[in-house]
Amino acid sequence: MDLTLALRAFVRTVERGSMTAAARDLAVSQPAVSKHLRNLEAHVGARLLERSARLVRPTPQGQRLYEVAQPALGAIDAALEDSRREAGVVEGRIRLHVPSCIGSKHIHPIVNDFQAAHPGVSMELVLEDRVIDLVHEDFDLAVRYGRPEARNVIVRRIGFIRRFLVAAPSYLARIGGLDDPLRLSEVDVVMASAIPALSDILSLQHDNGELSVCVSPILRTNNAQVLIASLCDGRGVGPVQHPLVADDLAAGRLVRVLPDFSIRSTEAFLVYPSVRYMRPVIRAFTDFAIARLRAVDGISGTA
Repeated sequence: MDLTLALRAFVRTVERGSMTAAARDLAVSQPAVSKHLRNLEAHVGARLLERSARLVRPTPQGQRLYEVAQPALGAIDAALEDSRREAGVVEGRIRLHVPSCIGSKHIHPIVNDFQAAHPGVSMELVLEDRVIDLVHEDFDLAVRYGRPEARNVIVRRIGFIRRFLVAAPSYLARIGGLDDPLRLSEVDVVMASAIPALSDILSLQHDNGELSVCVSPILRTNNAQVLIASLCDGRGVGPVQHPLVADDLAAGRLVRVLPDFSIRSTEAFLVYPSVRYMRPVIRAFTDFAIARLRAVDGISGTA
């Protein structure tokens, strides 16, 4: 029995809750994973996994082994990567989860440049707008808006993403301009559906404090690209993240509305599962990505 392979199969099965998923991650067959697990249980003389039709989970003995084996395997992988990195080589696989719009506009170019500098790195960039379980869905890193509450993650702050109101010049011409924030209750508003909708309120920040205005959105969407396209088409006024509309502002497709007011900034983080040892390739990409993102117009170190 190859004890290292057996432990890798065991650790990944515990993390994924499935031998089939573990086999897919390890690029081996499901029967091969099953054989590794049987051999490992025979080697230690104890049952390590409880198997059911829907889920595989560790027994108490299996949990204790996982808690020791997982960081040990991570440390071995990291030591090997460190040795290669000292020789000037950064390599390995990174699976990254990012909200769709910032992913396509800003993270994708960062990934391309990182891989150009480090050809030995393979990346899987998953763009979707949902909260994921990093460990059970086998992600190495994720970009998250708002500080994560989960205790099993390590976070590094990217920065605060500036937000404000914008509209197309054609829409502002149609309504005769917009200089009074209270008029937001009378005009067409386009908003992200992620914003709580129990009562449609826009909270505007000003040097003198905060002003809350009730609005009646004509469109809510969970996709930032749709939101921005709707605003550029003159559908109404809406809150946006500055980095996502910088090009539209520069081209004149959108203009700021009520420039003395802003929307509370969004805090963005890179999140890493704490149960895994931070491999050098992950650390290298994290440092690279954060430096690049902090240079983006509209992302700052303070709110």
